[in-house]
Amino acid sequence: MRVTRLKNTAITVSICIIFALIFLVSAAAQNDVKYADAASYYKEGKCVVCHGQKAEKKFNADDKDEELIKIIMQGKKAEKPPNMPAYEPKGLTAEQAKALVDYMRTLKTQ
Repeated sequence: MRVTRLKNTAITVSICIIFALIFLVSAAAQNDVKYADAASYYKEGKCVVCHGQKAEKKFNADDKDEELIKIIMQGKKAEKPPNMPAYEPKGLTAEQAKALVDYMRTLKTQ
């Protein structure tokens, strides 16, 4: 009886660990957005959530490229949340950030 109970406990713990690993891996995969092009990254990287479909919110197209690229790469604390996260730690390069700035400017003119 003790052996059966021990086996059942081991099986239950193993199943819980497997489900936890599946959940953690799938959650990590959702946060790992790969850069294919500026348009898809704008949507999949969740830029559209704060900046809008036409980059009409929290984006000044008149700012210099260098300033906007720095904000994308290093992030920026806003007067009120949400803050702009840093995308350099997420693997975005300065060239990709520049393409993103250019894409956002085209959205504002549409």
